[in-house]
Amino acid sequence: MDPTDRLRQQLVTAAVLTDFDGTLSPIVDDPADAVPGPGAVQVLGDLAARAAVVGVVSGRPVDVLVRHLPDDRLHLSGLYGLERRVEGAIADMPESHRWRAPVAAAAEDLQAAAPPGVTVEVKRLSLTVHYRRVPDAAAEVQALAEAVALRHGLTVRPARRSVEVHPPETPDKGVVVEELAQGCDAACFVGDDVGDIPAFDALDRLADKGLDVVKVGVLDEETAPEVIARADVVVEGTAGAIAWLRSLL
Repeated sequence: MDPTDRLRQQLVTAAVLTDFDGTLSPIVDDPADAVPGPGAVQVLGDLAARAAVVGVVSGRPVDVLVRHLPDDRLHLSGLYGLERRVEGAIADMPESHRWRAPVAAAAEDLQAAAPPGVTVEVKRLSLTVHYRRVPDAAAEVQALAEAVALRHGLTVRPARRSVEVHPPETPDKGVVVEELAQGCDAACFVGDDVGDIPAFDALDRLADKGLDVVKVGVLDEETAPEVIARADVVVEGTAGAIAWLRSLL
């Protein structure tokens, strides 16, 4: 049976999980301009009325996700799980407050040294250094982010036309996926970037425990090839991702 069909048949005991940028929301030059694609909010609400768990796991702060996805039935995990909204309540991971000062100091250093055209998105408990407007600066940005992160006891992760700077204890999306899928009989994750690969890894681990899983890769001109290689299902762009989610109903 097709993996999507298996998930659809078990929707009431399934965890339906997805990324935000590049999946529910088209990629834009300025992250502040990102909004969910047509139908995204509606389909998540419809799924929340039927599935066991519906959640968005993103590198964005939870307050940004809440602004676009206010439905309290949705589990929102921001900053790769450093921030969570579950049943309407927003909370940070334990001990995460101690990283606010190092992150703020790193933000100042990066903003002072960033090449022209590079922007530093400050997220309270993490940073994203965007070089989308100047892709030739990728290597310079990577080296700068690594040096600043080392100076402040932080770590870096690659992302889509950007580099992310996090506290070293930051969970990855796989940790969040496994937590949200506890007690479910099936699970899926929809994603497009290297940061989503740990979510696919988590689904593989859940499959080993007997869950039916579906890894959905969202294809566009910037999608990480590793995502497509790992996907069970490939869809075209955010419109395809939203349509696939709609197909579960």
